[in-house]
Amino acid sequence: MRLVTVAGPPSCGKTSILTKACAELMRQGVSCAVVKFDCLQTRDSDIYAAAGIPATAVLSGGLCPDHFFATNLEEAFAWAKDAGAECCVIETAGLCNRCSPHLRGVLGLCVIDNLMGIEAPKKIGPMLRMADLVLVTKGDLVSQAEREVYRHRIRQMNSKAIIRHINGLTGQGCRDLATILAMAPSIEKVTDMRLRFPMPAAVCSYCLSETRIGSRYQKGNVKKVAFGGAHEQ
Repeated sequence: MRLVTVAGPPSCGKTSILTKACAELMRQGVSCAVVKFDCLQTRDSDIYAAAGIPATAVLSGGLCPDHFFATNLEEAFAWAKDAGAECCVIETAGLCNRCSPHLRGVLGLCVIDNLMGIEAPKKIGPMLRMADLVLVTKGDLVSQAEREVYRHRIRQMNSKAIIRHINGLTGQGCRDLATILAMAPSIEKVTDMRLRFPMPAAVCSYCLSETRIGSRYQKGNVKKVAFGGAHEQ
């Protein structure tokens, strides 16, 4: 079964383009299943279902979406396989832009939009820098010059990825995306596969439901800043 990971900031158009691309794949006879990892709430599974695409959505709640994704990937892969899918698409949240859900040997996609600002690619971590394919949405809302500058900024952060402009509303570019998804590597299992980049470390007192502010309440993996110092970032 082919496996594809798709990450990107909220409301950049991930679900729209994946719905159209997966629908195109299914018209070509390639069965698909989508697993949506989100945080607090989502109706995306209903959107996929309306397009005739088997999908399930799971919520991380108070947990980091990346850690939730990694600890449930085996089960998600097994669900898609049991559903008879030939291509499993994992759509995951990219809320802090530091997410790192891409796996070695698995097709990794990052979706961003032209309205995020010229400096946005520099602020996005492994989900863009480690992606095989970067899809840029909402290009119809900016000028050609802005699209070219944005593309250059993406290329500065990821010199190897394929960059494509795509429109989730009109479907422009989604057929090409379906062709790329159809060429994703086929794998037998995800067990023992490796992430392309380590996830953010977060094991502190606030991870364990602490709500009080103050150094006396902070334990574990805590990073303190010397404000006004030479190394302040």
